[in-house]
Amino acid sequence: MIIAVDGPAAAGKGTLARRLAGHYRLAHLDTGKLYRATALEALLAGADPADPVAATAAAGRVTPALLGDQRLTEEKIAQASSVVAAIPGVRAALLAFQRDFARTPPGGFRGAVLDGRDIGTVVCPDADAKLYVQASPEARARRRFKELREAGVEAIYERVLQDMKDRDARDSQRQTAPLRPADDAFVLDTTALDAEAAFAAAITYIDGKVAGKSL
Repeated sequence: MIIAVDGPAAAGKGTLARRLAGHYRLAHLDTGKLYRATALEALLAGADPADPVAATAAAGRVTPALLGDQRLTEEKIAQASSVVAAIPGVRAALLAFQRDFARTPPGGFRGAVLDGRDIGTVVCPDADAKLYVQASPEARARRRFKELREAGVEAIYERVLQDMKDRDARDSQRQTAPLRPADDAFVLDTTALDAEAAFAAAITYIDGKVAGKSL
């Protein structure tokens, strides 16, 4: 059983994906961490994340252990991850990792939930259920601003909003695997929904989509 959850930053897809994995007892992979880890590797090597050769080499050094590095939560790493994600060589290098996780989940799980930006369109186009989680840029910026302030990070809302819009543009306009909902995805707009309402809507969709299959 494979569930794909895509969408832009701070739309709520990560929280939703983790809850879905727990509900259906499936493995979970936040694929965004792969690109953050790639960005971190590039920066630690003193390289420019926008350099295709250096970024692709960094992607080849990403290991499962690196996905737990606390530095991946830093905002500068998040911004750099959007840069490396636009590089075809990086996406190709990380594609096998994601597909292997989906097909043979670790820990003996019967399936997996993967969240990212191209799971339903590129990584797992045959996923049993696909969701595209979105929200207005302003709503997402407010959420990210709140997260940063609660983490003790100085932040200016207007700057967070502009960074959000810039990242959306990079993700949606890149030539390789641009951010967009799969043709058969359930589009879930969380602008006016809390986590509980979004989770309930997702469960209703998935249960109807996979009715008759073993969950």
